[in-house]
Amino acid sequence: MEYYVVIPAHNEEAFIALTLNSLTQQTLLPKKVIVVNDNSSDTTENIIDSFTAEYNFIEKLNLVSSSEHMPGSKVVNAFNKGLEKLDDNYDFIVKLDADLILPENYFKTIATIFQEDNKIGIAGGFVYEKNETEEWTLNHPMDKNHVRGAFKAYTKACFKAIGGLKTAMGWDTVDELLCKYHGFSTQTKDSLKVKHLRPTGKSYNKKAKLLQGKAMYTMRYGFLITAIASAKMALKQNKLQTFIDNMKGFMNAKKNNTPFLVSEEEGDFIRAYRIKNIKRKLF
Repeated sequence: MEYYVVIPAHNEEAFIALTLNSLTQQTLLPKKVIVVNDNSSDTTENIIDSFTAEYNFIEKLNLVSSSEHMPGSKVVNAFNKGLEKLDDNYDFIVKLDADLILPENYFKTIATIFQEDNKIGIAGGFVYEKNETEEWTLNHPMDKNHVRGAFKAYTKACFKAIGGLKTAMGWDTVDELLCKYHGFSTQTKDSLKVKHLRPTGKSYNKKAKLLQGKAMYTMRYGFLITAIASAKMALKQNKLQTFIDNMKGFMNAKKNNTPFLVSEEEGDFIRAYRIKNIKRKLF
């Protein structure tokens, strides 16, 4: 199978060489890698250039945008700019963060997953991060079938069906919901242990704290499901403020008539799917 990789990168001088090196060591090499240098002010571009000079399947795209790191819109906008440089001659496409170390068999395994079942639309491994004692430990959401946004791989059929990635917070949740809406499924492989070099959310600024609730509104969760999902997040993080921020973000989005990311029909499916999962876990 042939695949493309797009890597949005903003000030990643500490990590990007490790990420690109792990890509060049894959047992199944990518057909093309587009590294989108998104307004970096450090030596990220120089590091990218050192790889493009050595590997003809790695290309650089410079992008000028805000230096402010916001989850969702900035990274997906950079991904979409990289996507414009690629054609449709691929079997699957990957959105990859610039602060990861992939095992050598990562994409060979992903290709095998897609080959064995054409109803699987999104696949990925599991994130491991260093703890206080410098040990690599699993950091994955409660939903084990959720593929982390750091390394999303989509079959072409699924990627086209969901209309690509949404330029908004929640893009890496709504993509999986739309994947299921269109009859595809997701799969994670626990043997694929990806080292995440920067813990999730460390570079998000303070404005991001209300965006989770806003995302739930734009995905048409409705008040009840948003409240339940926010309570679960707050319990997991042991932070009541998470619940408060999420609900405030949801109500602000409703008050401002923020545009939805999905249609009414897709929203009906999403709510029914969420309610079904809630009942399954409760009963």
